[in-house]
Amino acid sequence: MPSYEKSKELHERASRVLAGGVSSEFRRFSTPHPLFYAKGQGNRIVDVDGNEFLDFTLSQGPLILGHSHPEVLAAVAKASADGQLFAGQHLLELELAERLNRIIPCAELMRFSLSGSEADHAAIRVARAVTGRDKFLRFEGHYHGWLDEMAQGIGGAAELLGPRERPNVISWTKGLPAGNDRNCLLLPWNDLGLVEATVQQHAHELAAIITEPVMCNSGCIPPDAPSAFLRGLREICDRYDIALIFDEVITGFRLALGGAQEYYGVTPDLAVFGKAMASGYPISVLCGRKRFMQPIADGTVIHAGTMNSGQPSVAAALATLNVLERDRVHERLFALGQRLMWGLRNVACDPVTLEPVPILLQGPGPMFHAGFTPLEKARDYRDTLRYDKPRYARFVAAMQERGIRLIGRGLWYISAAHTEADVDHAISVAGDVFSRMADGN
Repeated sequence: MPSYEKSKELHERASRVLAGGVSSEFRRFSTPHPLFYAKGQGNRIVDVDGNEFLDFTLSQGPLILGHSHPEVLAAVAKASADGQLFAGQHLLELELAERLNRIIPCAELMRFSLSGSEADHAAIRVARAVTGRDKFLRFEGHYHGWLDEMAQGIGGAAELLGPRERPNVISWTKGLPAGNDRNCLLLPWNDLGLVEATVQQHAHELAAIITEPVMCNSGCIPPDAPSAFLRGLREICDRYDIALIFDEVITGFRLALGGAQEYYGVTPDLAVFGKAMASGYPISVLCGRKRFMQPIADGTVIHAGTMNSGQPSVAAALATLNVLERDRVHERLFALGQRLMWGLRNVACDPVTLEPVPILLQGPGPMFHAGFTPLEKARDYRDTLRYDKPRYARFVAAMQERGIRLIGRGLWYISAAHTEADVDHAISVAGDVFSRMADGN
């Protein structure tokens, strides 16, 4: 059993000065308490107690090249030596924008920010400015940041969700103002008929439909058939002059250089990218067609930020894109992810009865979701409520004891630093864990 005594001491110390002892809510949920880390290199991360983990968390997704990629670090060091922040334009920013304009289908114009949350906020703002309408449609279980208007419809217990045709808009947090949900229409994912019916009724009020192209934050659920749902959204938005917004904070640079819009062949009006864009350095981009970005270009919609386009983050993004494109990383991510999913299915077996363990592995490969459920497929957030989350928490804890770091909600990430040997090792360890869980250990 690994020791986490130093992490425990540091967490107790941190709790005296950091609210909850952490700087992001999602960091609370490590086992047996929030862990402190000392070093990450390639596919491994080491905590302050000296425990080394094969890492499939990848800092919740950004580390697409693995920890501490030497080309990224070298680019950041050089850019930092030239200056951290100019409060003005610089050449690297222009080069990055030109690069993204070339590779992202919708990116005719763009603006850089620090986080996906603020870029999603800006996307809704410009959609309202262009259409002259206030409401937006989003989907149950999708995540578009933690700011007020988007802090609703993210989750909720089955008994609170309400009917599929008219779901209850459930607040994600306390502290939201009364009436915060007045501009939000909410529907289950992957039900184009419901979208059509709802838009017909509310088209005169709707500025935008915002969606994750793959429902990564809840079950890593792909669009139906396989992209007819996204094409349907595109057609509906065209018909009623509504902005289609893709939140590509996770799918961006993971499914393809141009994101899910390249992978599925469906181009939105606006899109938000983050996470994998700069290998862990803080940057996001709101990009879109000229019609929708023009209000920012002419200053009628305000987009600002003192820390936007800092030299180190922009340099990290350019270096990351260089490696992704030069080394054809995506072929590797898909191959390794699908190998891992296939292997986990094969070893998920009760050692006594030889019956398969009811585990569902779903996703494209560069990221995927694992969870214990009798379902053969999950299509929307309501399906994910049938996952046995306590059982998966025990699985994650047991994998951690054996040196494999996973995200507690079931999402796995693959990086360019992972190898076939890493994948096969994870499969072997998971097989042992499945066996021990079946034995009640």
